Amino acid sequence: MFIQLHQGKNHALLIEVCLLTSALLMPGCANTEKRDELAVHEAGHADPYEGFNRSIYGFNMSLDKYFLKPVADGYKFITPDFMETGVNNFFNNLKGINVVLNDVLQGKFEQSASDAGRFLTNTTLGVGGLIDVASEVGLKNNIEDFGQTLAVWGVGQGAYLVLPVFGPTTIRDGGAGILDRAANPGSYLPGTGILEGVSERANAEGALNFINEAALDPYVFTRESFLQYRRNLINDGKSDVASYDLDIDHPSEGSVESKPKSLGITDPLVDAASHIEDNAVSSQPSVTSSGSATAFDNMLQSFEQASNKMDKLSTRRRRK
Repeated sequence: MFIQLHQGKNHALLIEVCLLTSALLMPGCANTEKRDELAVHEAGHADPYEGFNRSIYGFNMSLDKYFLKPVADGYKFITPDFMETGVNNFFNNLKGINVVLNDVLQGKFEQSASDAGRFLTNTTLGVGGLIDVASEVGLKNNIEDFGQTLAVWGVGQGAYLVLPVFGPTTIRDGGAGILDRAANPGSYLPGTGILEGVSERANAEGALNFINEAALDPYVFTRESFLQYRRNLINDGKSDVASYDLDIDHPSEGSVESKPKSLGITDPLVDAASHIEDNAVSSQPSVTSSGSATAFDNMLQSFEQASNKMDKLSTRRRRK
């Protein structure tokens, strides 16, 4: 965050105030430096294979530029909006089985009843999930997967990894993703994986453009956003300052479940956030206008926090 001090009549007064309070602020400055050092150390600890990951990230971006994006653009061009929404809703509804299963495994029995009701409502009244009826009657779309379940059971995150085509993950989430696929009925229908990937890439267009245009280092921005997004999911939207927002004084406490699953922060195919795995904002089924606004606001807050973090780390490196 850059603070501009404007010259004027109060400039001299501002200098006096700074001099009078500098002694009191010194301990705070020291703590800030320690937090920055801890943030740098944590980033290195979370991404010990950065060289390898950057190579795969570059490969994924090239694959996206020359193949995935053109396919997604063609899909959006020939597919009516209502059909795109229906396809997106259908795949999100299939994931409802995973959500209910992981609710139970995490001991969230009340939420599991709500999520089961959502799945049954959209499967029946929503014509197999093509129409998101459940959101209109107040049954929100929660996000639960086996990676979150393993985290609740105490399994460590492990190193950050970037996989060819699939994009960002961690050792824990990558292994759990195999179980997610096995529990998803769509995995056993020929061709559905390709259609789902194209749909998620089409939904992630705006977020990917934002990252490429706004981030000084898209790789670092993607990594930090993805890891923070996953921690938010695991903590059910509760802030966890000690583990990730080390240099942000007042982190947002909005519920992650209302934001895009894939944040579009994922690589090409975006599992996507969430990919970015589910495509946080973009892969959400059609929701009410107020719900969409909230999801968009949460996404922007997440992007802003990650951007601020990158600016601070970048400034520190330049000083060295």
